[in-house]
Amino acid sequence: MSSTTTAPPPGPPPKITYTLAVCLYPQFGTLDYQGPVEILSTFSAHSRENFGFVLDKFPDSAIEAEFISHSLDAVQPFVGPKVLPTGTYKGAMDEGKQYDIIFIPGGSAHPGSVDPSLLEFIKNQYPKAKHILAACTGSWILAGTGLLNGKKATTNKAMFKVVEENTKDLNITWVPKARWVITDDKKIWTSSGVTAGMDLANAFMEYFVGKEFAYEACKLSEYTPRGEDEDEWAAVHGLVV
Repeated sequence: MSSTTTAPPPGPPPKITYTLAVCLYPQFGTLDYQGPVEILSTFSAHSRENFGFVLDKFPDSAIEAEFISHSLDAVQPFVGPKVLPTGTYKGAMDEGKQYDIIFIPGGSAHPGSVDPSLLEFIKNQYPKAKHILAACTGSWILAGTGLLNGKKATTNKAMFKVVEENTKDLNITWVPKARWVITDDKKIWTSSGVTAGMDLANAFMEYFVGKEFAYEACKLSEYTPRGEDEDEWAAVHGLVV
């Protein structure tokens, strides 16, 4: 007796595709990027092909991620296995490649310890990029580009005072209690520490494709997001009374 397995039907292909550059550097945080990228990539072509059968609704658009670093060598994160980038910062700039969304994860690095090409890449992309997202201390790296000057942002609460002190001359309004912060023009999104990056990604999806589709992303990953002000870690670290 033989049996056959019928593959579940894929979801409909996207009509519009937006490109996402995930900025890697040595000692970046694994969950800082992997959690948010999984949410942001829910409606990618690959996801629609393989997991579309468990989704009830699909937006017309999709976000496709690429992983960029200072070289094509595998990048060692803070914990876990190395990650192989798909391109380099210099290569993207030399080719005039423009991404729609830039994502900067946190980690144990700071603006002075990362390869200068990362900061140059972010500044190069910023004018035409639709959005810049930074999780955890990724906002500290973003601050090193000067693009947060005169703007509001947040960061990892355990590192908040360190980041605030090291950027005190940059006119950045660091918000102590917030899971994520959005600039007034909706272009720059920053989050608190590590897992807050997933809350930022969910909020961004609500803004980018709508709440009903953001819910589909949560349903697929069985993830319950927190609200913008649900940040008990600010009090734990003595940032608020």
